[in-house]
Parts: sequence; structure tokens; C-alpha cells
Amino acid sequence: MKPFLTFCALCCFIGIFKLPIEYYTFLRILVSAGALLVLYHTITSRQPYFSIVFLAILILFNPVFPIYLYRKGIWIPIDTITGILFLLINFIEKRCLKKKRKLPKKHRNMHYRYTRELFPETESLTLKN
Repeated sequence: MKPFLTFCALCCFIGIFKLPIEYYTFLRILVSAGALLVLYHTITSRQPYFSIVFLAILILFNPVFPIYLYRKGIWIPIDTITGILFLLINFIEKRCLKKKRKLPKKHRNMHYRYTRELFPETESLTLKN
């Protein structure tokens, strides 16, 4: 997910320059897919603020019913802010993953032992430590 969102941010920053209309169609599809991915992820992890922001990005960049703002001067800050938000979501995810602690080995073994005792049919599915 992180490389894809970084690619979305990079494409948004490239969208600042004067490019053919085909690139902006590609950008709409790409950013919509990225916003949909982030929207799903934020809804499942119950982060409503990012959900609202990326829902607005999804609506603005949707390729099915495109919103045309006609002036490049309006799209430049929108592309810049969208790229920054994609990078921000990557940064926040990296920090959250670093904060998650790994269980000490004795707790992992206890979890494995209790799972094996309660659900013997899943013993072949669990990884041995």
C-alpha cells in the first residue's frame, strides 16, 4: 500500500506541470483508486477525520463523473495538497506500525498454547515459534 500511495503523491506533484489531457485522466483514475484504498483503510481502522478528507478527494478526482474546474491555477494547489495528504498518510502509518509492540516470547508461546488447547483443529494452521 505504501509504494502505491507514494506513487499517487508523486503523480499529483507531476500534475502541477502543463501536460496533455491524457495524463490528467490517468491522474484522476490513479488518485481515485488511492483515495478509495485510504478511505477503506481509515473506515476499518475508525479514523473519521481522514475518511472525510479522502472522501472529498475521491469525489473531486472521480473519473466517472469528473468535476472540471477549467483553470490550471485552481488545480495546482489541489494537486499539491492531495500529494501532501498521500505522503502524510504514509508517514502516519509508518509511525503507527513502529509503535506497535511485539509480544515478548513467553506471551507468544502462551497464546500459541492456549489457542492449541481451545481449538485443536487449528493446530496445523498456526505457526510454531
